[in-house]
Amino acid sequence: MLSTPVRTLRRLLGATATLTLAVGLAGAAPASAADRDPTGGQPLPGYTIENPPLAPLVVAGKPTTVRQGVHRHAGYIIEVPARWNGDLVLWAHGYRGQGTVLSPEQPGFGLRQRLLEQGYAWASSSYDRNGFDIRSGVLGTKDLSEHFGRTIRRPHHTYLAGVSMGGYVIGRSLEQYPGYYDGALPMCGVLGDQTLLDFYLDYNLVAQTLAGVPAYPTPADYLTNAVPRIQVALGLAGLTPTGPDTTTDRGKQLRAITVNRTGGPRPGADAAFAVWKDFLFSISVTSGGDSPAQRPGQLSTNLLTRYSPNTPVNVNATVPRIAPENVRQRLLPTLTEVPRIAGRPTAPVLSLHGLGDLFVPFSMEQAYATDVARHGRSKLVVQRAIRATQHCEFSPAEAGAAWDDLVSWVRTGKRPAGDTVTDPAVVARADYGCRFSDRAAYAAGVGTRRLYPAC
Repeated sequence: MLSTPVRTLRRLLGATATLTLAVGLAGAAPASAADRDPTGGQPLPGYTIENPPLAPLVVAGKPTTVRQGVHRHAGYIIEVPARWNGDLVLWAHGYRGQGTVLSPEQPGFGLRQRLLEQGYAWASSSYDRNGFDIRSGVLGTKDLSEHFGRTIRRPHHTYLAGVSMGGYVIGRSLEQYPGYYDGALPMCGVLGDQTLLDFYLDYNLVAQTLAGVPAYPTPADYLTNAVPRIQVALGLAGLTPTGPDTTTDRGKQLRAITVNRTGGPRPGADAAFAVWKDFLFSISVTSGGDSPAQRPGQLSTNLLTRYSPNTPVNVNATVPRIAPENVRQRLLPTLTEVPRIAGRPTAPVLSLHGLGDLFVPFSMEQAYATDVARHGRSKLVVQRAIRATQHCEFSPAEAGAAWDDLVSWVRTGKRPAGDTVTDPAVVARADYGCRFSDRAAYAAGVGTRRLYPAC
């Protein structure tokens, strides 16, 4: 477990405070001038905040204390149990589209109840803007942590947990503020940073090339004109996860390339392709403006991508090669709207990822593992594969076990078990993902679990 002077100082400061909120948060003293929101508790122009009252939970016979408000243009929720253990969990939410309504969310997968019952406080920021804006998430989450420390008490340990784009926020936060966070639980996270955008570009360019329907740059009628012709040419229109294989030879090549680009041959890969094949066309037309957060595709590229298999069509020779439209944003190491994750975690990270998720594919875990290994920090990362296909499809048992193991790791320094994600032979095994997948969810036929053979 990594130890830093910053973390040590924070623990010493936290140790001087009492372990319970004897006065009660509802009757806490008003914030000092230094603690007041310098933005006047207002969202940014053009945004509104929806943060309806959250009813407290009753834990060990006593209600929790819930605080809600606006801090630095972002809505927030803070909840603290009556018997607080002194630790804080910050929840990082996922992508909210390009709308103008901001709203924080509570931890999912039963984690809100679990955290409170274990004595943890939790807090969640809406971030100060929507879009694919990682910078806003990183800064908003850190700002909320500081606000918690000033208005309630500085926690002994501060954890990060979250989903999807929130995993991107987590991965960058650990590097942006080294030593500040004590542990992290990213789930279905964009830990491969900008390479996710490359995959979206890949899928559409390869499909167009194989179908003989050129459509780049994406025209306004892409989904109503070009895509239907691509689907017919490749045999995708009638393809379902459990039905007959309707793909043409070129459709099979698209599927194989997609499988390889999203993590390689693995259990449930063909069914996952059938689930996600249409959705992946729609991603290419999303646009909310000119900034990277509003139009993240401007960072994507396939200049160096080698596609496999390369038959019956020589895709590598015929696919359009696209340079990043915004090269500067692609290469900057600083905290931009869509920044890089170097692979230098500064605290224990335990991640969960669905094998068949193609919105944020399993290859994100492989990219992160590779980057982390290059920097000699693999001992700080544990990754677990879950046999599920929808985005962020985890059971409370899977998320709860991961959380408990992360906490034990931080407290004891004993690294928990995980899955190997970068060995193709291991990932391709028929039982891959069985170890940490919830067998009860499979037995009950929850979600997409039955798209995989029983473990």
